[in-house]
Amino acid sequence: NKALELVYLWLNNKRMKTIYKFIVINLFMAHMVFAQPVTQHPENPRYFYYKEKPLVLITSAEHYGAVINTQFDYVKYLNTLKDDGMNYTRVFCGAYVEKPGVFNIEKNTLAPETGHYLAPWKRTEEESLLEGENKFDLTTWNPAYFKRLQNFLTTAEKLDIIVEITFFSSIYTQENWQRNPFNPGNNVNNFPAIKSWEYCNLPDNKIINEIQQRLVKKIIEEVNGFDNVIFEIQNEPWTDNPDEDIRLLKTLDPEPDKNRWFKYAQTASEDAMKWQGELAGVITETERDLPKKHLIAQNYVNFKHSIPYVDSNISIINLHYAWPEAVWMNYGWERPISFDESGFDGGNDTTYLRQAWQFMLAGGAVFNNLDYSFFVGKENGTGTNNAPGGGSPNLRRQLSYLSSFMNSFDYIKTKPDFNSVYHAPGLVWHALSDIGNQYAILFTGNSGSDVSLNLLAKEYSYSFISPFTGKELYKGEISKDDFNGIYVQLQFPEFDSMIALKIVAKP
Repeated sequence: NKALELVYLWLNNKRMKTIYKFIVINLFMAHMVFAQPVTQHPENPRYFYYKEKPLVLITSAEHYGAVINTQFDYVKYLNTLKDDGMNYTRVFCGAYVEKPGVFNIEKNTLAPETGHYLAPWKRTEEESLLEGENKFDLTTWNPAYFKRLQNFLTTAEKLDIIVEITFFSSIYTQENWQRNPFNPGNNVNNFPAIKSWEYCNLPDNKIINEIQQRLVKKIIEEVNGFDNVIFEIQNEPWTDNPDEDIRLLKTLDPEPDKNRWFKYAQTASEDAMKWQGELAGVITETERDLPKKHLIAQNYVNFKHSIPYVDSNISIINLHYAWPEAVWMNYGWERPISFDESGFDGGNDTTYLRQAWQFMLAGGAVFNNLDYSFFVGKENGTGTNNAPGGGSPNLRRQLSYLSSFMNSFDYIKTKPDFNSVYHAPGLVWHALSDIGNQYAILFTGNSGSDVSLNLLAKEYSYSFISPFTGKELYKGEISKDDFNGIYVQLQFPEFDSMIALKIVAKP
């Protein structure tokens, strides 16, 4: 993209033969017309469309620090994702950073060592709150940051990896606030102090809001030429919520305040939602006169919730630690629904594999696991880490089988199916189908004996597949004679905790 733009400008500023200018200018314009960013699928907007093909995003990726951590070898990292069959990663843009050791993560790409935190703003000579680091001037850009960001996106684009750029994040702790650029002790801009870090991402901090909006506009302008980019406004906006309003959404325990965060769901406050709405407008307005228009994601809730309102500028519904029901609750919004973060459910990779299969077979479009086997020095994802989640080459290999399974049928024509499985004793199921043509079903639980299916009376071929190996455990055919009244019954092969079933009608 950049090379074509430079040639175009050069030709328009030189006395070249008309025919040469005509050829190159038209090549440039054709490229701009036909090479478009990842977008919603024109036939089914709940999935993506990229390079004239349908797309789902499935990954187990590093903890969002690949760009801002200068010690991290992102070229090796991105090539590892590609080799392992992953096609998505998420990066924070530098407005949020963590202190080492926060959240009990021993090796954390989002907590760069002192001297290796690269932000969009230039540093000054004045020392900040964190020993060894200097204050930022939030009115002066850091060219090295934007060069690294563009180089990262260039590498990812060549590998067909989609990148979600997350502009802002909740701050979570006083430790993280101590290192945050918006903390008055970490910049030389002398804007009024806010009450606490919990109030940072709200619409009433006019000076901070102006700086935030300038950052959003700058990044959008710098990356507009890339097709493999999605923008997200804020990570987990419900977490920093000083007023405690709208926090307790669905009680899963009689005394939720006495239990850990995953005992209850949270949504953002009205002020936080207003602030995100303003930024969504800034993104859309900034791209209005730019060649390319990118999708905008908004992070709404953890676990599940029927979202009451989606801004017209928002194209993707992001959820964290999502239950499959969250897809069904929000299916009517006709947008891709993303399980945009898992990774705090212990070190057993099978947990995340099960989450991925259940969510995607419920109708989701994205699954992203925090993979703690990636860190500085282990950009090939083979590291061992003391962290709250898992991640490994084995998990990524198993997730690639899910990608292959999804791409083995025409999921654009499917929708969640609650009726085709009539009875599967002892098992839970999640299904997608194009009734009478194709069915994709996941069963989880202890090994079952048989399943009764409510299918249209036609001839089909079917196969049982292991999510752990990607291999066919058994395949067979269904004839019209196999229908016993309404239902057809299939016997399960032996399996352990999960098995997938693919059924395709014969021509």
